[in-house]
Amino acid sequence: MASNRQNTTIRRRLVSAWISTVISLSMVLLLIGIGALLLINAKAVSDYFKENLQVSVLLKEQVGEDEARQYESQVAALPGVRSTTFISREQGVEEMANMLGQDFLDVFESAPVPISIDVNLEAAYVSADSLEVVKAQLAKSPLVEEVVYQTSLVDALNQNLQKISLGLAVLVGLLLFISFVLIANTVRLDLFSRRFSIHTMHLVGATRAFIRAPFMGRAALQGLFASLVAILLLVGGLFILRREFVQMFEIFSMDSLLKVMGIMVLSGVGICAASTFIVVNRLVGYDRDQVYSF
Repeated sequence: MASNRQNTTIRRRLVSAWISTVISLSMVLLLIGIGALLLINAKAVSDYFKENLQVSVLLKEQVGEDEARQYESQVAALPGVRSTTFISREQGVEEMANMLGQDFLDVFESAPVPISIDVNLEAAYVSADSLEVVKAQLAKSPLVEEVVYQTSLVDALNQNLQKISLGLAVLVGLLLFISFVLIANTVRLDLFSRRFSIHTMHLVGATRAFIRAPFMGRAALQGLFASLVAILLLVGGLFILRREFVQMFEIFSMDSLLKVMGIMVLSGVGICAASTFIVVNRLVGYDRDQVYSF
């Protein structure tokens, strides 16, 4: 009776430990998936933000719209120019009114906003040296009053990506340690419930590999299940974020997402298998006294 009660308690503890391990491992794999997605698409993400950096070309106040349109076509033909956007005086006034309020514009007798052209460059041209060259080319025209751009946005992006990667690495390392401890405890509980049959198998000549096989199989299934949970969480998170950042998600290809899923599955199975191998290999070699005191 006491033995049955003890076995029931052990089974409950095993289920609880198994669930805790899966949850913890799923969080680890989710972070691994996010990190892998960022690393695989790091250049694409960086290029996306670089190509959305705008160089604003402010034209002189006396420049007419027809003349400005002709200059825009010249700018569009320059090397490294990805696209141009023509901002008329009316559009500029409307944007300023939205930013500063109509009352601010009432103090001017005429609209203080000149015609401007927003220029988007190819990613390869968005660097400090290349931007200076582009600025010099644009400023040569007698129609141009000023050329304005902000490289600090790209610098901040690169720095933040590095910080995010470092933070993810630290968090993944911490969760990996927690997962290893939980997996080890689950395996120890499983070994404890089977300790006498394992010892008997060991006495009749069963090899460590033979004894280890069922534990390794269960560990692989556990890792696979945890990786599937993590993949569902990752895909769900991407669908939610896509509502807010539709254009950015165009850079994530299906091939890269499939690679990330493969990495998550291999990582989940590998972590569980490695942890189980280490623990089982150490414990199945216990002698009789150690088995009874286990």
